Amino acid sequence: MTDTKVYLLDGGSLVLDGFHVFWNKGPGGEVRFPVYSILIEHAEGRFLIDTGYDYDHVMKVLPFEKPQQTKEQTIPGALGLLGLEPKDIDVVFNSHFHFDHCGGNKYLPDAKKICHKTEVPQACKPEPFEILGYSDLSFSAEAAEARGLADQLLPGTTPANSTFEGVEGDFELAKGIKLFFTPGHSIGHYSLLVEFGSRKPILFTIDAAYTEQSLDTLNQASFHIDPVAGVRSMERVKQLAQDHEADLMFSHDMDNFKTYKTGTQFYG
Repeated sequence: MTDTKVYLLDGGSLVLDGFHVFWNKGPGGEVRFPVYSILIEHAEGRFLIDTGYDYDHVMKVLPFEKPQQTKEQTIPGALGLLGLEPKDIDVVFNSHFHFDHCGGNKYLPDAKKICHKTEVPQACKPEPFEILGYSDLSFSAEAAEARGLADQLLPGTTPANSTFEGVEGDFELAKGIKLFFTPGHSIGHYSLLVEFGSRKPILFTIDAAYTEQSLDTLNQASFHIDPVAGVRSMERVKQLAQDHEADLMFSHDMDNFKTYKTGTQFYG
């Protein structure tokens, strides 16, 4: 692995009301949106950014989000399309721990895991309005035990194989893989910039901006901890894209997602 390649692992889709996608603005009505993870093949290893949602968890706890997910849209299934297995992933970086970004962590017990240093403590003791966001605790024995939800853990899950290296501020995960601190949606949220040798960089907003319209209008989703910080982070994302002359990719924008390369296709 010498040339950086980015694969988008299609993780299925969910539904929210338009007033949640576009907070206090709408219009209302069901909006089906994609969920995906980002696999980076790099000279320094394989890096997986986020791991999507777990279908059974959503059906149990958030069935109103109407999950649609095939076997090929789970982490093992999506990796299998590329001839890979979960054990082939070297590092998992979670942008934050809302249920649709960490549901596949449980399949990756041996990968090194990294997140913002405040995210695991927040999952252990979320604000009352964050309970559904931080509802899938299968990624962390520490969080599951703190919340009395150890039944969510796979047999054999221990703090040792679900321990995270905590980071803060902006940092470089590997050469050309840059994480920018964009809080607001969650306390420790990150957005991602990937640089290539032969094409423009890609800036993944992650959940700092669900959709292109969100970023254009600075209208964040209703699921957030700090709306003012969220607006500042969207402004920062806009500036980062300009400074790095980067293409933007959005986390939950179905219209844009239909144009993205997925499956065995890649960016590089």
